[in-house]
Amino acid sequence: MAEAKRKLRSADWFGHQGKDGLIYRSWMRNQGLPGHVFDGRPVIGICNTWSELTPCNAHLREIAEHVKRGVWEMGALPVEFPVMSTGETLLRPTAMLFRNLVSMDVEESIRGNPIDGVVLLCGCDKTTPSLVMGAASCDIPALVVSGGPMLNGKYRGRDIGSGTDVWRFSEEVKAGRMTQADLSEAESCMSRSAGHCMTMGTASTMANMVEALGIALPQNAAIPAVDARRRVMAHMAGRRIVEMVEEDLRLSKILTKEAFENAIRVNGAIGGSTNAVIHLLAIAGRVGVKLTLEDWDRLGRDVPTIVDLMPSGRFLMEDYYYAGGQPAVVRALMSRGLLHADALTVTGKSIGENCQDAPNWNAEVIRPLESPLVEHGGVAVLRGNLAPDGAVLKPSAASPELMKHRGRAVVFKTIEHYKERIEDPELDIDESCVMVLQNCGPKGYPGMAEVGNMGLPAKLLAKGVTDMVRISDARMSGTAYGTVVLHVCPEAAAGGPLALVEDGDWIELDVEARRLHLEVTDEVLAERRAKWVPQLPPATGGYQQLYVQHVMQASEGADLDFLVGCRGMTVTRESH
Repeated sequence: MAEAKRKLRSADWFGHQGKDGLIYRSWMRNQGLPGHVFDGRPVIGICNTWSELTPCNAHLREIAEHVKRGVWEMGALPVEFPVMSTGETLLRPTAMLFRNLVSMDVEESIRGNPIDGVVLLCGCDKTTPSLVMGAASCDIPALVVSGGPMLNGKYRGRDIGSGTDVWRFSEEVKAGRMTQADLSEAESCMSRSAGHCMTMGTASTMANMVEALGIALPQNAAIPAVDARRRVMAHMAGRRIVEMVEEDLRLSKILTKEAFENAIRVNGAIGGSTNAVIHLLAIAGRVGVKLTLEDWDRLGRDVPTIVDLMPSGRFLMEDYYYAGGQPAVVRALMSRGLLHADALTVTGKSIGENCQDAPNWNAEVIRPLESPLVEHGGVAVLRGNLAPDGAVLKPSAASPELMKHRGRAVVFKTIEHYKERIEDPELDIDESCVMVLQNCGPKGYPGMAEVGNMGLPAKLLAKGVTDMVRISDARMSGTAYGTVVLHVCPEAAAGGPLALVEDGDWIELDVEARRLHLEVTDEVLAERRAKWVPQLPPATGGYQQLYVQHVMQASEGADLDFLVGCRGMTVTRESH
C-alpha cells in the first residue's frame, strides 16, 4: 500500500473549499498566480533581509529570484516576505539591540502564514542569528543562504580588509602616520562590490557557523557575493528546501548538541569572531540544546587556527573560497577526530559525507594542522572575581606578550566618558595600564555595542604602542583585533563586579590559566557596592524598554527571557 502523503501546513489555508479557501486563494491570485499553484504543492517562504540601509544585504533581492527559480523548478510555490533588516554599519544605537526583535518578526511571520518551509536570506552580522533564532522557534524545515563576502579590498597595490583596516587606518591617522586624504582614498578601495565584510568578521563567521551547524549548503560561507556560483547555490537551495519539506527535515533534527560542538570547533579553526559565542548560545536556547560557556572553552581550547585570514592573519574571504572554503577546513578537522562526522545537514547527508573529499588548493590560506597560524585558537573563557559568570577573549587576535599581564586600571564609566577622556593629554595612562570600560553590556548600552576594542590614546600610538589589555562588558567587531577581554558577566549595569572597578586598581590577566582577577579585597568591594548606583540608559518606552527589562546576560546568549524555547509551528487559533 502506498504511503499516505504528509499533510502540509499550507493546506490549512489553501486546501479548504467554500468561503475560507476562496478568501485565501482569491487574494493571492491578485498577484497573477494561476489557480493550479494552490493544488496542494508546498509553499516555500523566502525570508529576505534585503535593504538599501543594510549595504551588506543590498543584493539579496536578486539572490531571492534565483531561489525562486529552484523552488518553481521543483513544482512548489515560492513566496517572498520581508523582515526588519539590521544593518551593522548604519543602525543606531547598535544592531545587536534589535537582533531579538527581528527574531520575533521572523518567528511570527513564519508561524502565522501558510509556509511549509523557509529559505533564510541573510548576510550582515545580526541578520543571520536573528533569522535562524526565529525559524528555530518554529521548528520548520529551513535552509540558510548567505549573501556572501565582498571582493578583496585593493589599496595602493595591496589587499585591505573591511573593518580590520578601518581600525588600523584610523589609528594611523591619530598617530600622524596617515593623512585624512589617504583615508578618504581608501574608502572606495575597501568596499568594491556587493556583499558583507571580507575579513573573518562576524558576518563571515556566522556564514561559517550556519554551514558548520549543517543548516546551509556546503561552500555557503565563502563564495563571493558577486560570483555567479553564489546564484547557482541560491538556485540549488530553492530546489533542496522543497525536498526538505517532503522529508520533514526540520531544524530540530539538524541543530543537535553535536552540531553546535562542530560549530564551536570550526570557529576555532577559522579564527572566528567572539560574537559567535553569544549567537550560538541564543540559537541553542531556541531549540532546547544545553550549550554553555564551558562548552566553548572545552571544545575550542585545543583547536588550532588554520585559516590565515584577517584580523588574525593575512588573507581575505575571496582567497578562502579559492583555497577550498569550509569543506577543506572540516576535512582537516575530521582527520584529527575533532568533529562529529555523522552530524546531519540540510543536504540529507552527514557533514562527513559532504566534506570527505574536499580539496585544499592553497596551504598558505588554509594551513596544515601541523603548522597552524595559532596552536591554540578558539575562544578563551576567563573567570575570576572580576567575571564570576565568565568573559571571553580571542587568542588568535591577541598579542602573545599580553596574554599574561598585570596592570593598573584606567576606568571609563560609559562610552561617552571614554570619548571625553581618551585624548586628554593629562590622562594618567601608559602602555602597561589596563583600560576598563563599564556600562556597555546588554542592559547598560543598551544592546551591548561593539565598543570593546577601545582605541588607544594618541600619545601612546605616537610612541609606537599598538596594543593594550582592554576589558569591558561590551562586544567587539569580529573585524577587530587586540588583547581585548569582552562580555564580562554580570555586566556593570546589572551590578557585576566590573561596576566596582576604580582608577588605580590592579588587574591580573592570565589567559592560559583562564583567570581575570581584580586585586581588591572583598571588604573594599563590599564598601563600594554599598555606595554603587546603577547607571541604566534612560527609559524610552517601546521595544527598548522591553529589551532592558527582559534581556539575559551575554553568558546566556543575550536573548529575551520570554523567547527561550521552541514554540513550534502550530497556530493557536484559526481566523474567522
